Amino acid sequence: MTRAPRPLTTTARTSGDLAAEYDLIVIGAGAVGENVADRAAQGGLSVLIIESELVGGECSYWACMPSKALVRSVSALRAARAVGGAREAVTGDLDVAAVLARRDRFTSHWDDAGQVRWLEGAGIALLRGSARLDGAKRVVVAEPDGQERVVIATRAVAVCTGSDALMPDIPGLAEASPWTAREATSAPTVPSRLAIIGGGVVGCELATAYAGLGARVTLVSRGDLLSGSEDFASELVEAGLRDVGVDIRTGVTPQSVRREESGAVTIALPDGGEVVADEVLVATGRTPRTSALGLETVGLEPGDWLRVDDTMLVEGTDWLYAVGDVTHRALLTHQGKYQARAAGDVIAARATGAPVDDEAWGAHVATADHDAVPQVAFTSPEVASVGLTAAQATQRGLRVRVADYELGLVAGASLHADRYRGRARLVIDDERDVVVGFTVVGDDVAELVHSATIAIVGEVPVARLQHAVPAYPTMSEIWLRLLETDRAQRRG
Repeated sequence: MTRAPRPLTTTARTSGDLAAEYDLIVIGAGAVGENVADRAAQGGLSVLIIESELVGGECSYWACMPSKALVRSVSALRAARAVGGAREAVTGDLDVAAVLARRDRFTSHWDDAGQVRWLEGAGIALLRGSARLDGAKRVVVAEPDGQERVVIATRAVAVCTGSDALMPDIPGLAEASPWTAREATSAPTVPSRLAIIGGGVVGCELATAYAGLGARVTLVSRGDLLSGSEDFASELVEAGLRDVGVDIRTGVTPQSVRREESGAVTIALPDGGEVVADEVLVATGRTPRTSALGLETVGLEPGDWLRVDDTMLVEGTDWLYAVGDVTHRALLTHQGKYQARAAGDVIAARATGAPVDDEAWGAHVATADHDAVPQVAFTSPEVASVGLTAAQATQRGLRVRVADYELGLVAGASLHADRYRGRARLVIDDERDVVVGFTVVGDDVAELVHSATIAIVGEVPVARLQHAVPAYPTMSEIWLRLLETDRAQRRG
């Protein structure tokens, strides 16, 4: 079995001599906390960051980086096999040990010494331990040696503690020692059989990775895959996973889970059937890391998501900020870092007494979280999207028109891979004539999403987009085809 956790290596000492007071105290030294701290430090504030695990956080060690490292080796081999000439040169399968070793390099072997050096260079103090609030601007830290230390924030506290995997209430599941994404992205070996509960981005990405690494994967989802995406994204990803041997059961909720004496896991299904695997991975959502933060000492509910305004200030306070997953606005690393840049700038500016209604503050608020959140599912095929789906736009009361185009008909895609399959959609606000949503599905389409993000954030009129000429023959020509389709539909 491969359930043993990876050993973590932390730099025991703190960065410099610790003071009793700092302008800003940041709880959580993941990518989000690092960015809040850095922006505030650049603004002239003294900053302390508190971390109970590894500096660098979830994304660096258990999420974005290791998962994409696993998927990349799988997708690179598949890409070679999809092109005549290259296909004939591929004579073997993946070297799984080499893939895992590459993954380990991207996580620095779960050693945060490099991240600690970065904090030192940025002039940010580090304190190891578990933090909890003890009233306004007062933080108590339980250090690794069992001692407690009290630190005071003179200006602000920023909660950047992120989220944990949500454990669904399935009888026997918790007792079966299931994997979460943490165990799946750090496993030292690949199980022969892996069952995945959950058909969202995490479940689909890890199904892609583990199927490519040789595991027999069964994915069980109570709804369609990638629910919340355009329907064609779900359909194409499901077809792609089935093509590589993943057994997909949609519309199914497990009835119970048990770990056998042999070590195998048995999942009972509603129809009386069973799924038997060596490991079971739970990928059914996230829950905020706020239960042990002392929120009750400042009038907030422990275990809740933290509601914030667009400057990331927690509602009802004038000193407490929350940034990243813990806000439940957009549970994505890049959006958390975007929020963090805004929050760090705001905290530093408010410390100097800058007026919040100044026009310059437009650059210091996280408004893109409402309408322009880009996301990529690193599956095969990939799904890249930003903004609203057609259904979401309609639910908001927008009158929209939709343009669809088969990506495989674009010259750049047909050159990219033989028998290329993919599809793209533009969602256009008919009243303002601007793009409000974009989804593209196909292998290696992730880099296409930023052009759509710019179009949506910039509210570029469709008539003006006609003058943004894509290079030929690239997959970016999908923009031309989508706009031509929209033009033809409007002409009737």
